[in-house]
Amino acid sequence: MNNMLYLSQFNLMSSLSEADLAEMDSMTSITTLSKNTLIQTPDTFGEGFYFVKRGAIRLYTLNSEGKQFTLDILKEGNVFGEMDGISLGTRAMYIETMEESDICLMNRQRFDQFLLEHPAFMMNMMKVLSERIRSMSELTQKLALGNLHDKIMHTLLRLATQMGSTEEENYFRIHLALTHQEIAWMVGASRESVTVALQELSRAGRIRTGFKSVSLHRDEMTTMPDPSVHM
Repeated sequence: MNNMLYLSQFNLMSSLSEADLAEMDSMTSITTLSKNTLIQTPDTFGEGFYFVKRGAIRLYTLNSEGKQFTLDILKEGNVFGEMDGISLGTRAMYIETMEESDICLMNRQRFDQFLLEHPAFMMNMMKVLSERIRSMSELTQKLALGNLHDKIMHTLLRLATQMGSTEEENYFRIHLALTHQEIAWMVGASRESVTVALQELSRAGRIRTGFKSVSLHRDEMTTMPDPSVHM
């Protein structure tokens, strides 16, 4: 699939005509990265604006003891980076691929002009920014106040919204390969405690687990946010 077909898949691009998509295509350069490749560290940050064309990436921080905490996972169509005062808050983060991914870098000068000429696209950008802020604020509150079971369920529901899910009997399988360690990084807990909590949630019928997979019971999905507010 060429760049223009990639770009046409994204909600962020919905306000653009075919001619606009062709122009956007000419401003991009795509790099394919293998799984577990570090795209950025706080020390290697470089100004730029990026689109995830294919795959999934993880944004995380490290504390003074080297413990990881996952702040967000971005899939196809999501954006990250900073350019000319437009910041998605990723400057001080580690950014790593969770699977083989295509990452697209925008040409800075041409993108500035493109934004001025496409106000509808700029409005979509603002919606993405505000939704990112809202979801991170909600996540911070949940992780600060909830018990481990609540933290895990909130995180899994958020992933089901972001990544999508497939119905299987009375469960919905999240479209992302997840290990217990990756879930632990997202809720700020040890892998061992998360494994125990997942087993308890599974016995209660709230989730179903498999090899690198997690499914949520139909009843849990009734609390899932409206996916139309996400990219």
